[in-house]
Amino acid sequence: MTRQMDVLKGTLDLMILKGLSWGPTHGYGLARWIRSTTQGALEIDDGALYPALHRLEDRGWIFSAWATTENNRKAKYYQLTADGRRQLRTEVTAWQKFAEAMHRIVAAATAPVGSQS
Repeated sequence: MTRQMDVLKGTLDLMILKGLSWGPTHGYGLARWIRSTTQGALEIDDGALYPALHRLEDRGWIFSAWATTENNRKAKYYQLTADGRRQLRTEVTAWQKFAEAMHRIVAAATAPVGSQS
């Protein structure tokens, strides 16, 4: 099994919104949280993460402010807005429906109608 799985289109936004639901954090902290939470199955590189953060900020779902990290460095911290919290709920619901549908496909005990098996 590979350490890196391809991220389905649209899932990065959900991961970012969920990561920020715990409170403000910087991009490196989000990437580390995703890697840790998925036990290393997902690693988001900077080339995907930071454009996604800027896109979510442009949509008004998150905002950012410069602050000092625990290592005494300046970093941009991101935080959910009220619209972002609403969007997170919407995306979680949509993801759960998708995951349930995929589970039904993977666990299917019958062949498609018209199959030759």
